[in-house]
Amino acid sequence: MRLRLRHVLAVALFVGLMAAGCGSGKATTPASRSSAAGAAFPVTIAHKFGTTTIKAEPKRVVTVGLTDQDAMLALGKVPVGTTEWFGGFPGAIGPWATGYLHGAPLPTVLKDTGTGPQVEKIAALRPDLILAVYGGLTKKQYETLSKLAPVVAQPKQYNDFGVPWDVQTKTIGQALGKEKQADTLVAGVQAKFAAVRKANPEFEGKTAVSGTPYEGYFVYGSQDPRSRTLTSLGFRLPTDLDKLIGDQFGANISKERTDLLDQQVIVWSVSNVAKDAPTLHADKLYADLNVVKQGREVLVGEDTPYGVSYSFETVLSLPYLLDRLAPQLKAAVDGDPATKVEQPAQ
Repeated sequence: MRLRLRHVLAVALFVGLMAAGCGSGKATTPASRSSAAGAAFPVTIAHKFGTTTIKAEPKRVVTVGLTDQDAMLALGKVPVGTTEWFGGFPGAIGPWATGYLHGAPLPTVLKDTGTGPQVEKIAALRPDLILAVYGGLTKKQYETLSKLAPVVAQPKQYNDFGVPWDVQTKTIGQALGKEKQADTLVAGVQAKFAAVRKANPEFEGKTAVSGTPYEGYFVYGSQDPRSRTLTSLGFRLPTDLDKLIGDQFGANISKERTDLLDQQVIVWSVSNVAKDAPTLHADKLYADLNVVKQGREVLVGEDTPYGVSYSFETVLSLPYLLDRLAPQLKAAVDGDPATKVEQPAQ
């Protein structure tokens, strides 16, 4: 089964996790300081289903959120359990993050079996905190997990799987009592974005869209992390993109709206570049678009760490991603159809 299909199925299965906690404390948002910033704990975090209070520094954390392990590692904490999304990395830790293990044992990897989180295996890890910030459990799944430990999920103002990487990092920083460190990490990645944007002024204002060839053409909306990366680099999304997609992270478009793909650059997440590029171009409706004929496509293969980093979009994967994505985008928008968009070294 294609890796992108796994992503879409994961979204369908994990439809709305949020945690609610008990105890006292003033609810806060990731952008704000907790009322007990000095002592860090107890800390109360607001989210889609209410609030969760973490009474003391967590020692055994399980990440149900598909990419939450990266923020944890960046903040100096190694989870005891992670949830496999795709990539097949040991411990579900990507190559951009392995240096943050510092000799600690790899986390136990949990897998989605088609019915949501593996509750019994999570329970066996004896967690004192469950993170599901980049995720979307049902309320019933949340209630089940909250019997094991406090559960922290994405802020309610974002779609499921739509939380920005910086909010994700700050939320997890709050939960771990490391708000200041999280702020520093976020500032560092924001500086990286600013540097890439300054070095590539040709990105500014050009239209871009990102998608994957799943059951036709699946296009990511403005709240999807991949789209956020493009806009953070100066690109503009199609004006009617979200109108077509609705309140989801992405959606399939009809063949009648293939024009939505005809932007100044398009970034495709595909299973394998060599195999999937010919399949894309075999569709005459798509192949006749200017974005194809003028060589403005960027294809990212999900069978490579680079391709996985494009979907992860975390505080640790983004610097790794930008070093590889920016040259491809630069080649795609240089105005010369003869310029080949080369695949980066891994």
